[in-house]
Amino acid sequence: MRRSTLLAAATATALSASLFTGTLPARADGTAGGPVLSDADDWYEPGLLFVTAHSDSPLTRITAHFHPLGAPDGAPEAGETEDFTQYSGQDARSGVWRAPVHLAELGDYRITVDLEDASGATVTGVLSPHTLHYRTVLAISGLTTTPNVPDYLHQEVSVSGTVVARDPRDPDTSAPAAGITVDTDAGHLHTTATTGADGRFTAAFVPSEPSFQLYTVPEASGSYREAVVPPTYPQNLHTSQAPVRFSASTHALNLAQGATGTVTGRAEIQTTAGWQPLPNTAIALGDQAHVVARTTTDSHGDYTLHVPSDSPAPDAELVAGTGDLPFQQTAAEPFTLHVAYTTHTTLSPTLHDDGTLSADGYVSYDDAHAHWPAKPTVTLQYSQDGKSGWKDAATVAVPIRHNKPLWQETFARTLTKVDTDAYWRARFDGNPDLASSTTKPVHLYRYATRVTGFHASPDPVRKGQPISFAGTLQYKKGTTWKALAGGSPTLYFKPRGSSTYHYVCELDTDKNGHLKGRVTAQQDGTWAVALSRETATHYLASTKVTDYVDVR
Repeated sequence: MRRSTLLAAATATALSASLFTGTLPARADGTAGGPVLSDADDWYEPGLLFVTAHSDSPLTRITAHFHPLGAPDGAPEAGETEDFTQYSGQDARSGVWRAPVHLAELGDYRITVDLEDASGATVTGVLSPHTLHYRTVLAISGLTTTPNVPDYLHQEVSVSGTVVARDPRDPDTSAPAAGITVDTDAGHLHTTATTGADGRFTAAFVPSEPSFQLYTVPEASGSYREAVVPPTYPQNLHTSQAPVRFSASTHALNLAQGATGTVTGRAEIQTTAGWQPLPNTAIALGDQAHVVARTTTDSHGDYTLHVPSDSPAPDAELVAGTGDLPFQQTAAEPFTLHVAYTTHTTLSPTLHDDGTLSADGYVSYDDAHAHWPAKPTVTLQYSQDGKSGWKDAATVAVPIRHNKPLWQETFARTLTKVDTDAYWRARFDGNPDLASSTTKPVHLYRYATRVTGFHASPDPVRKGQPISFAGTLQYKKGTTWKALAGGSPTLYFKPRGSSTYHYVCELDTDKNGHLKGRVTAQQDGTWAVALSRETATHYLASTKVTDYVDVR
């Protein structure tokens, strides 16, 4: 069903494009410029034909002929129509014309079209690239969803309606279609139902996300296997997420390293019947860097959360629920988890134009009873999403210069051949006296860039005339090259006989990454373009691409 919608969109795009790209046939008098047929199609309306055409003079007559698809050449036609009225277009020289189709038998038909314009130029028997599917049309009427906005107490959604069949030979009359399979898609969920003798169907599902698009589409099945099913457009639905609250036995834990703390409480959800226990809901304790502990409420909404001391989290939150649940909100309470002896680590990473990464920072502690390890180190780590899958990039020694509380001990390292699109953090490895500490992830990315399809035109060009540049500036994210909008690639020029490129100017790029800019032709030579200046913090310099232009 989504495929049908996309096909319709693709058809509309092709029809629009065909106004400008139709093949130009010969006129009756042997000259060019006469009527041109771009397309003839039913547009999922078997009782109508849409003809897309253009000519240098206004079109005055259009006749469409229909032959059974399997009929041999020369066989009698099954019918014709010339009752065309213009459907779209600025004037009668170009656009789409529409006419009703009346045939005796259902089936698929080959379409040929005769065209005549005001100059008297004609073309006859032009074969359309599409076929007329003169078949029964299946559609859904009276589609309803109950409830329109499901909530925690009313989660199941019922979708019902009637599938009707319409014969193009009698387009004003429709009949219930029995035994039809109806597909229902609601976000990630899929279900089916079958129509009864009266064409009615009912399908039910429980949403799995807060907002989703509902597609309900009949299949060409049962007694209507050859039917046409027009594209179906979705309904935008959403759920009602009820407020959540919870209690906690404490909002602060001060733990010795290696100890475990406990937090207990109850989660509740607000419904039209009042606040009631919320079962099977996640309770998590964590900060922006990581989750410290997690549990789930029982059937009565009660929970017990065991909190380890592995990761200090002085500015944490205790959270009930997750943001992607369809029928409930999340609730959060501030929480402090302190582990002696706390350390503090900072990281200032920089990713350079050449792809190298420089990282520096410091580690410190507050408690006078703590002592540095014999050889303290910081581990530089990276991750693709900044949340999981952390990998060690390097272990950096922290030279001890002060050996006192509150004094910052610095570290620094430059890395080569690093991932140029990753989150970075520094983790102080700690010891029994000093708890480990980790910086917040910092997203550093420098995408590889390139210019494709570079071309200078015209070539040759007269001196003093403008030269335009075509090409696309792209960047590589993962394994995919994408358009780089708003970039400023540098234009260079090397005169004929020279071995040196000279800076000319900066080009612009549009929203699709296409190069924009002109220069005035002065002499023969090679033009080159590359992203090499003002790459800011997100893109690596590209290699030059070139094109030679002859100036006359």
